[in-house]
Amino acid sequence: MTERTPPFCSQFHRAVELIGSRWTGAIIDALMGGRARYAALRSAVTDISDRMLSERLRELEAEGIVVRHVTPETPVRVEYELTEKGLALEKTVRAIGAWAAEWIPPAKPGKQRRA
Repeated sequence: MTERTPPFCSQFHRAVELIGSRWTGAIIDALMGGRARYAALRSAVTDISDRMLSERLRELEAEGIVVRHVTPETPVRVEYELTEKGLALEKTVRAIGAWAAEWIPPAKPGKQRRA
C-alpha cells in the first residue's frame, strides 16, 4: 500500500510564507500589546534594520494585518495597530512561541544575524 500525500494547499502555503517572513512574527508579537509607534517597535524587535521594519510594516498593512494611524500634529504621530485579521493570529503566534520555548535553543550572544 502506498502512502498518499495530501494535496498542496495554496492558502496554507501563502499564510506560512506571509507570517514566516523574517521579522514578521516578532512585529506581530510586539503589536499584540496594542498600538505602538515606530520607535517602540524598533526597540521591541531587536536587531531589525529601519529599512526592514518599514518594509515589513508596509507588507503587513497591504495584507490587512496592520493599520497605520497618522495623527497630524507637530511632529506627525504615526502609530501601528493590528487589525481584526491581525489579532486573529494571537493563538497562532502564542502557540509558535510556546513551541519555540520548548524546542529551539536560545541564540548565543553575538550570533544573531542582522537583516
